[in-house]
Amino acid sequence: MTKVQVIRDIAARKGVAANEVLRRAYLYVARNQSLPAQIRYQAQLQLNTFGRYTRPTTVKNRCTTTGRGRGIISEFGLCRYQFRLKALKGELPGVRKASW
Repeated sequence: MTKVQVIRDIAARKGVAANEVLRRAYLYVARNQSLPAQIRYQAQLQLNTFGRYTRPTTVKNRCTTTGRGRGIISEFGLCRYQFRLKALKGELPGVRKASW
């Protein structure tokens, strides 16, 4: 069963990817000090009409196996516990347990 947080994160990633170019254009116009205030204000209003899942800050790195949102090793997309289990089983290429 897929967790609700994982489904929400997938929806947020799709929304961000779909609206990224338009959001960046409005942000550029809204922050450009050389443009008239009225145009900047209109761009800010357009930014406010975007939905919740179009903001890049709503995307969170999650473990691909468990959906856990903390302790993620981004290179592998796994939480630290799943990373340890898979590394000990030898399922991750190029990773072995250190010994000294």
